[in-house]
Amino acid sequence: MLTNQLKLFAIISTTALICSCNEPGKHIQQHNLSETKPTPVVKDVWQAPEEHTIPKNSKGEMIRYGKDLIVNTSAYFGPKGRLGKFTNGLNCQNCHLDAGTRIFGNNYAAVMSSYPKITARSGKIISPAARIKGCFERSLNGTMPDSTSKEIRAMLAYMEWLNQGVKEPEGMYGRGTEKIAVLDRPADPKKGALLYSLKCRSCHGENGEGIAAAGGKTFVYPPLWGKLSYNDGAGLYRLSNFAGFIKNNMPFGASYKNPILTDEESWDIAAFVNSQARPHKDQHKDYPDLKKKPVDAPYGPYGDQFSEKQHKYGPYQPIKNAHKTKT
Repeated sequence: MLTNQLKLFAIISTTALICSCNEPGKHIQQHNLSETKPTPVVKDVWQAPEEHTIPKNSKGEMIRYGKDLIVNTSAYFGPKGRLGKFTNGLNCQNCHLDAGTRIFGNNYAAVMSSYPKITARSGKIISPAARIKGCFERSLNGTMPDSTSKEIRAMLAYMEWLNQGVKEPEGMYGRGTEKIAVLDRPADPKKGALLYSLKCRSCHGENGEGIAAAGGKTFVYPPLWGKLSYNDGAGLYRLSNFAGFIKNNMPFGASYKNPILTDEESWDIAAFVNSQARPHKDQHKDYPDLKKKPVDAPYGPYGDQFSEKQHKYGPYQPIKNAHKTKT
């Protein structure tokens, strides 16, 4: 799936999945938490092309339409969408921040240069359009419109424009979400609940319900769990993806250069949010080769002896070590 940071998910907004207003003077005690320090600036960081470089022709019109679909997905495809009801009311940029352009904001830096490819989750060749289909079915908990429609072609045109000049995406700094260091303990939903209450509740609600925009077509702040949130097959339901997303983008004011939360806090908030009830997706066909299943895949079956709980919350290093000895 697929610009004002404060007004997430509104028609002209950028977005973030967790944002917060810290209450002054409150601090949560945790063991072994190091102070958060600004990340050193890396020279070769992916940067999205400037919007003024979009050509002023029919191709450019498709690129601009694609971006609008990413930003305002629900206006087109949500429960009150002008083109029909296909999704839960979230926008693509609820997960892919700033229309897929933010560094470590689950961006589209390498989508078109990475696909088509064989994915471990499907076990077969997946096209860029099929990748979008996965977002519609998982993060948007719905169904995708016709893959040959103008809308899907426009989304692909926008992603292709973002990918210009990207030839070797593997290892490119800033793409997707950062994989932060794993913990030597399980991520703790109880600690995460306290952090959520202090840092996230004011925007995303006591029960993770978010704040609906006027007219009810989308959200100012998105729901993080419940029937209108992403389902348990979404990429952010894996803790390693969600923790890295939180670390580099949340709360308000955080960035990959100046994170606010520690790694541990990010893991614990992710654990709390993903411990809450949400829609279920049938995933029995996912990862046909269990040896290629990620260690933090939160649902079985697995090709090892570790429990589903440990695969979901960690600690992950013992699982990684066991997998290494098998190869």
